[in-house]
Amino acid sequence: MKGIILAGGSATRLYPLSKAISKQIMPVYDKPMIYYPLSTLMLAGIREVLIISTPRDLPVFRELLGTGEELGMSFEYCVQERPEGLAQAFVLGADFLNGGPGCLILGDNLFYGQGFSAMLHRASALKKGACIFGYSVKDPRAYGVVEFDDRGRVLSLEEKPEHPRSHYAVPGLYFYDATVTAKAASLRPSARGEYEITDLNKLYLEEGTLRVEIFGRGFAWLDTGNCDSLLEAGNFVATIQNRQGYRVSCIEEIAWRKGWIDNRQLQTLGERLGKTEYGRYLMELATSGKHKKQNT
Repeated sequence: MKGIILAGGSATRLYPLSKAISKQIMPVYDKPMIYYPLSTLMLAGIREVLIISTPRDLPVFRELLGTGEELGMSFEYCVQERPEGLAQAFVLGADFLNGGPGCLILGDNLFYGQGFSAMLHRASALKKGACIFGYSVKDPRAYGVVEFDDRGRVLSLEEKPEHPRSHYAVPGLYFYDATVTAKAASLRPSARGEYEITDLNKLYLEEGTLRVEIFGRGFAWLDTGNCDSLLEAGNFVATIQNRQGYRVSCIEEIAWRKGWIDNRQLQTLGERLGKTEYGRYLMELATSGKHKKQNT
């Protein structure tokens, strides 16, 4: 399975911060925001990734991430001239997916919790249909909402309903089979003029092949759409890291633990970061060969 990170948009809710720089480049504590969705794809075992962004911001992502070779991965890049809905990612990424399955994650979503890697591997192993996720929120009216039965079968999907049928919001992480490109191409713009991800999910629902995985109590899903949530995400990461002593969403560490790079490459990546705490962390891992059991 291949992965797509959608990192476009103008992020007007973060103005003036985002007037000159992509939201997904902004720091969430000690690393760029895009490291967090990238790490999610990596934990799912995905090594080929397409980054979609604006003409202004795409060169910055190229400079930051390169070809992916240093992580034992492959990165490609695609311009989104105008943001016309999440499902547009599969139209823009059709050549990249080349008729295969794909996972889409939004560039401003952060996930953290016990058992996350296992959930991702189950979702990425699907052969037919689609897998979305549900997260209980106090007020789901600002989100896409999923209703499901006790076997995890989806009963309904609603986009920002005034009277939600459940308290489960749908986070920005979606796994689809090889029919996703054709399904996305068949969509028509909504009243908002966008190709809606909910409409794409409904096509799978109509087939009876859409399932949901539930993030339980204690699991964290954070987005960073405004200044308060950006600060909250940074504080969350800082608390975890400073308390437990390892890095959250450290893409170099994940690549190393998965065997995509060796100790020597990890050491090199750490040395390039100079005297930073992040760099020293990587070099310590490389020299000690330390393999903690943890969520990365």
